[in-house]
Formats: sequence, structure tokens, C-alpha cells
Amino acid sequence: MKNFQKSDYALNKLNEGIVYPFADGSTETVTLARFLAENPNRTESDFLFYKKFSDSNYFTLDRSENAQTKKNTPFDDLVETDLCYVPSPEELHFDEINMREETESREQQLKTAKQALNKLTEVQRRRYLMYRIDELTTREIAEKEGVNQSKIVKSLAAAKKKIKKFLESS
Repeated sequence: MKNFQKSDYALNKLNEGIVYPFADGSTETVTLARFLAENPNRTESDFLFYKKFSDSNYFTLDRSENAQTKKNTPFDDLVETDLCYVPSPEELHFDEINMREETESREQQLKTAKQALNKLTEVQRRRYLMYRIDELTTREIAEKEGVNQSKIVKSLAAAKKKIKKFLESS
């Protein structure tokens, strides 16, 4: 047999029989004589059909493996990237603590925001929320409430002033 790279395709293609590789690295070859002896109702053309199919199948598998291998990145190229980084248990614990602290901080901010909004009159609170949360313009708020735009501007300025004063005193 000719020298070949160690691939199932080359092994099968360069052999006269059909080669069956096994997971342990061993192979078994079915020759024409063996095929005809084990299948008395088959002919040489049947064997050639299976041999051609086997060659084609191994070729397709070999091509797909090569295509996939070209997409693989050697481990040495990844060492300096985050792709190979696994955080230690301590880092995971600190991340968990930081997340908890951030959640507590957000909860505190939400509590403070609610307290600040409670310092506003009902009209100021409604207009301030439409302006900040609903992102309406002063003109849109004025049209919605049927008042002059200048009243909305003054109301928002007063609301901002009260909120600022509350936050400074907190």
C-alpha cells in the first residue's frame, strides 16, 4: 500500500477493499472475495458500487473535518484572551457581593426618588413624571393639560428645585 496521511479517506481510497475503522484505531478490510463469499446473491458490480459509495462518504467526511479544523483556534493563541479565563471562587464571591451591593444601592436610590417625589404637589409630580418618564415635551404636556406652556415650564422648574433641595438635605 502507498504512503498516506493517516485519514480514513486515504486508507479507504488506497485500499482495494472497503475499510472499516474502529474507535480503538484498528481497521478491518472487506475484500471483493470476502464480500462475494458472505453475500452469494451479490455481484462484483454491487461491491464496486459500495466501494464507490464508501470512497465518496469518506471524502465528504474528510472535507467537512478539514473545513471545521480551519475554524479552530490553537489554544496557545487564546492564552492571553478572556476566552481561557475562568474566575476563581473568590472572584465569583466578590462579584456576588458587588451585585448585592449594587442592588441595595439601586433600592436605596429608588426609595430616595420616591421620597423626593412625595415632596412635590400632585400637579408638579404628574407633570414631572410626564416630562422625565414619558419623555413628553413641555409643549406636549401643555396641550395634554390644556394650559399655557409657560405654566408647565414654571411647574417643572419648581419641581426640580424641590427635588434638588430634598437631595441636598438627605
